Amino acid sequence: MLGDLPLTHDERVLVDYRTSDDAGVYRLDANRALVQTIDFFTPIVDDPLTYGRIAAANALSDVYAMGGHPLTALAVACFPKDADPAVLSTIFRGGLEKLQEAGVALLGGHTIQDPEIKFGYAVSGEIDPARVLSNAGARAGDVLILTKPIGTGVIATALRFDRAPSEALDAAVASMTTLNRAAAEAMTTVAGVHACTDITGFGLIGHGSELARASGATLAIDVDAVPLLPGVLDLVERNTPGGGRTNQEHFSAGVAVGERVDPRRVQMLYDPQTSGGLLIAVAADKASDLQAALQARHAHGWLIGSVTAAQGVAVRLR
Repeated sequence: MLGDLPLTHDERVLVDYRTSDDAGVYRLDANRALVQTIDFFTPIVDDPLTYGRIAAANALSDVYAMGGHPLTALAVACFPKDADPAVLSTIFRGGLEKLQEAGVALLGGHTIQDPEIKFGYAVSGEIDPARVLSNAGARAGDVLILTKPIGTGVIATALRFDRAPSEALDAAVASMTTLNRAAAEAMTTVAGVHACTDITGFGLIGHGSELARASGATLAIDVDAVPLLPGVLDLVERNTPGGGRTNQEHFSAGVAVGERVDPRRVQMLYDPQTSGGLLIAVAADKASDLQAALQARHAHGWLIGSVTAAQGVAVRLR
């Protein structure tokens, strides 16, 4: 929607909406820049405390994806007029717990009446302007590291129809409530990290396509190497969310699919994620350093593909 607005020019703006990045970056001085983002959504799980935790982790993720350090948050909430105050209080409490875990100060917020519950945060953070990780820096020869498995959209859809096995649901909740802080800290300690984005509503292919286009490159993804949450391959055909179908309609024209790729896994790569992991482009000779740094912080790092020179498509699945 912002693409039709007149362009503004401010030399202090380092990153804005024009590159489809995760957050905006505004330089304050030679050594400091402000990172800002906002994200909120409808309930993805039944438990209000868990919903609040997920919403907070998800909102913080955009700052982490830029290599930034989140500092403050403002709550954004929409609630029905007749909503149970105890439920609302529990949602806010869940969010606050996750903010406190991240060391982020809650400054206040804004609520409005709305027929459907929506909750999230506007987050501000800081970053060294010389070390901003946008989605536009990937280079041919880089490899791709993913820090969380995918499948939360399929599992959330299955939950709505009582088709989500407890193992799958527990794994999805554990993933969505895990901060990307450790992964971001690991990423910022390793030389050779060139680009990063977090995997959220556009799915792995959608956010990967944006990274590829912004970088003038093609991402080659080894489909079988992409980690999946337990049980999602058995769920995907009956529980593909509407967002997954929309992602496929929007991005598939820029995707080349190998002949032997499992179509169910292709569907999973379009699955919209909530509080998903980081997709990191790192120099091939630094990939093991990054994986070691992630492991040292109890985070994961799966090598799922590579970056090549532009090949006429944004993503090639092999």
